[in-house]
Amino acid sequence: MNEIDSEKLYEFKKLIRQLKEYRGSGTQLVSVYIPAGYPIPEISAKIREEINQASNIKSKQTRTNVIAALERILAALKHFKKTPPNGLVIFAGNVSQDPSREDIRTFVVEPIYELRQSIYRCDSTFLTEPLERMLSARDSYGILVMDGREATLAILRGTETHIIRKINNTAHAKVRKGGQSARRYERLIEEATEKYYKRIGEAMDEIFLGKVKGIIVGGPGPSKEFFLDAKPFNYQHKILGIVNTGYTDEYGVREVIEAAKDIIANQEAVKEKRLVEKFIKTVVKGGKATYGLNEVIQAIKSNRAELVLVSEDSPYIYLRFKCNSCGNIDEEIVEKNNLKEQKECPKCHSPMYLEERMPITEYIIELSKEHGTKVEVISSSTAEGAQFLQGFGGLGAFLRY
Repeated sequence: MNEIDSEKLYEFKKLIRQLKEYRGSGTQLVSVYIPAGYPIPEISAKIREEINQASNIKSKQTRTNVIAALERILAALKHFKKTPPNGLVIFAGNVSQDPSREDIRTFVVEPIYELRQSIYRCDSTFLTEPLERMLSARDSYGILVMDGREATLAILRGTETHIIRKINNTAHAKVRKGGQSARRYERLIEEATEKYYKRIGEAMDEIFLGKVKGIIVGGPGPSKEFFLDAKPFNYQHKILGIVNTGYTDEYGVREVIEAAKDIIANQEAVKEKRLVEKFIKTVVKGGKATYGLNEVIQAIKSNRAELVLVSEDSPYIYLRFKCNSCGNIDEEIVEKNNLKEQKECPKCHSPMYLEERMPITEYIIELSKEHGTKVEVISSSTAEGAQFLQGFGGLGAFLRY
């Protein structure tokens, strides 16, 4: 999996949240998942077949809406000569809660990571679980620590390590058994070791495939290299590195994590930790950094901001009001619990009505793009991210001067 910048990640999360909110009247919301490399003409042909099948739906309203959604998907596919590198997902359907009003929406999504499954589903909700799994996999790593006798498989997710499975080699001890030739006994050991490797490979496919960013392999002795040379696992696994450890149990897993720090240096949690720590040190030393709502916005508008940090859970929301009497536009940023739908126009004192609202994270990203300023969206799931949100209001910036 490639590194995804925080802005793209935030937009991807936002889209998933939006899709999860939609509800259809009956099973008329269509989700189509197209894996990477799949021919677009074949998908188009399948959608045409589904349109023909949909004509048999008894409910007139459901039939009309499903066919309309499928036609939208067919139209969206015409914009693609081939499937994008990570695959393609198209959602379409009538999301109106008013039976007398039609509101068919279409969403075309290029996944942040490679899509490996083909799905077609009609339901009362859009199918977002495969995209959500991509989010959970982005900062998860598989750990395999093994020698010739035993193996331990674990998942490192953020700062938490979960031991998932332990596997033992059933090969006979390396001692001569009565009545057995040395060659026959060696063959028995080889066969048992092959089965042992195969069991580890099958466990890797079950536990890691599509669920982790990559795998780090460790252990004492040469068995780990023999295992990797044999490749008894799915070719799609990405082996990030191999490290030496003294153990093959929980202690071995800890040794792998400690020895693999350089390998996972680009893990989102590690990057975020370093960035927030650097920001806090700069502020404490009175360096080129600022924080707070007004200070950060002014730094962006005056082109002083070099890098802006904004929490994905910042408590502020951007509001845009318009006066229907004099046409005056007024912008305001308030905390989410102070949300209002109208206010008095400062020019003509007529009512101004809320025309647009967006989370401050989205507003900061858009404002920064206008001024060519880089943005990092900080999660609140780490200790450093939570500290940034609570101590600095979730808004900060490194300054050029």
